Amino acid sequence: MAAHAHTDDSVWRFLGRVLSWSLLAVILALGVVVIAVPKIAGAMPLTVLTSSMKPGLPPGTLLVVRPVATEDIKIGDVITYQIHSGVPGVISHRVTGITLGPDGTRTFVLKGDNNSAADAEPVISAQVQGRLWYSVPYLGYANTLATGTDREWIVRGGGVLLLGYALTLIAKDILARRRQSSGHRTAHAE
Repeated sequence: MAAHAHTDDSVWRFLGRVLSWSLLAVILALGVVVIAVPKIAGAMPLTVLTSSMKPGLPPGTLLVVRPVATEDIKIGDVITYQIHSGVPGVISHRVTGITLGPDGTRTFVLKGDNNSAADAEPVISAQVQGRLWYSVPYLGYANTLATGTDREWIVRGGGVLLLGYALTLIAKDILARRRQSSGHRTAHAE
């Protein structure tokens, strides 16, 4: 009976470790997707706040937008642009038309996928911030909570917590192995 209880305990311990390590891996992967990759690539993470791009990009979706040369923008691309040139507010919509001015400058007609009409004003090249690189549903909510210096502290604190958690798991595993091996030595001595 004692052997059966030991086996059950081992199974639960194993499942707990698998779950813990899986959770740690998911959190680290999310950190890479949300923070590391955009920073390395010179991209910016944004959050969809309205339903204008539903169903593909519903509110709460994290968008990662990379800078792009305006001559590389095509119809169908989702781009992020400043509402007014030089002012921080941005919109991410799909390019539905491109016009070429007499001087060779490009302007873009944009429309939200869920909107019935195109955006009121054409967008000039100076307003374009970048093109959608990738998106992650629901992760934008977390991105919205942490901005500027808050994000830096959250990332550092999260890193410390994850490192501490990993060290705790390793220490518990080492202690369990020591207990198990000392138990085997005691049993052999008797």
